[in-house]
Amino acid sequence: MRYLPLTPDDRTAMLAAIGVNSIDDLFVDVPQAARRDGVVDLPRVMGELEVERALKHLAGKNTAAGDVPFFCGAGAYRHHVPATVDHIIQRSEFLTSYTPYQPEIAQGTLQYLYEFQTQVANLTGMEVANASLYDGSTATAEGVLMATRVTRRNKAVFSGGVHPHYVRASETVVHAVGVETVSLPAAIDAEAAVIDAIDKDTACVVVQTPNVFGTATDVTKIAEAAKAAGALLIVVVTEAVSMGLLKSPGEMGADIVAAEGQSIGNALNYGGPYVGLFACRQGLIRQMPGRLCGETVDADGERGFVLTLSTREQHIRRDKATSNICTNSGLCCLAFSIHMSLLGETGLRKLALLNHEKALATRDALAAVPGVEILTPRFFNEFAIRLPKPAAEVVEALGNHRILAGVPYSRLAPGVGMDDVLLVAATETTLDADIQILAKSLTKVLGA
Repeated sequence: MRYLPLTPDDRTAMLAAIGVNSIDDLFVDVPQAARRDGVVDLPRVMGELEVERALKHLAGKNTAAGDVPFFCGAGAYRHHVPATVDHIIQRSEFLTSYTPYQPEIAQGTLQYLYEFQTQVANLTGMEVANASLYDGSTATAEGVLMATRVTRRNKAVFSGGVHPHYVRASETVVHAVGVETVSLPAAIDAEAAVIDAIDKDTACVVVQTPNVFGTATDVTKIAEAAKAAGALLIVVVTEAVSMGLLKSPGEMGADIVAAEGQSIGNALNYGGPYVGLFACRQGLIRQMPGRLCGETVDADGERGFVLTLSTREQHIRRDKATSNICTNSGLCCLAFSIHMSLLGETGLRKLALLNHEKALATRDALAAVPGVEILTPRFFNEFAIRLPKPAAEVVEALGNHRILAGVPYSRLAPGVGMDDVLLVAATETTLDADIQILAKSLTKVLGA
């Protein structure tokens, strides 16, 4: 396809048609401080060969997760993805198929989405799951919007353990339709504090387990309190593998589950694309965002698959839609489904247990480092520690020794008084030698 830029006359005509005088008028809502005065400082002209060399040089400055001891988590986790996953998703029938606007001719796509839904429902302990969303954070926002439709209330309460990025993403989405959000102060082990914040206007309470500090919590009592007040409980899970070992959100009384599925089948990939898992109780299905695939039979009585519910705005009128989701991260949810199929229930439980064991070994090694305080009381594969120095400075120093030691909480939520808190994660990819290297190097950095 040729690139045909607009002429000045074309642009003038387009601006006139929408009733503005200049392109700058389209950006009046962008704060002046966020605007650039000039062009970005990049080379103006460069050939393809030169661009490849320049980008390769820049890429060489990166430290890849698989090349060094790696303990970063905070919502994006390094797990082993079997080679089979990539092999299957690169088959042309999967790689080139996309959103089935004419679903009856995309039986393969519909079938794997159906299987995906079944896996997510089983994993979360819920009655029904949809055909995936963008990612965990926007799934959380969709859960809040869904709760306001169900309860006809207008306030969402977030616990202090919900990932700050999930909170901010949700606030960005829901404020446009007038939903009030209440975010409790950051807290390592206080999910139940949301109970005191529930009132007659509360549509939902949003909790996370394991939370952003790694704390695993049984939210059954929160579910009971929410139900008694006529509110819904939304449980957020950022580490999907944890559901292979911990009690499922459905078992604890969740009404809606919003989770990130990256941990299963999807590599880190510089932060995306990822895949949002979304499940709910059967009685709420009509307000579920996105799409729902179902099984049926064709005119000959053969097994077939259909889009049972398609209430996103691409399929029906915007004012009747349950969401404006434009894709379901199809290739990522296929990767999730393939990996889950390879693991099976037994494999997932073994994988989850191995993650927990690695985290326990990491916790024990760091607890022996002078000046380190373990903060997280109960955890799956991630926990928080307090350092005698700002965590960002310690991470930078360890990075200079080619160790990616974790995520400073201040990077997720600056200015909340937790600059000395570091989030440390360990998975099945963590070697015992990596743990010892981290503990030994941290001792040196803290003693320097």
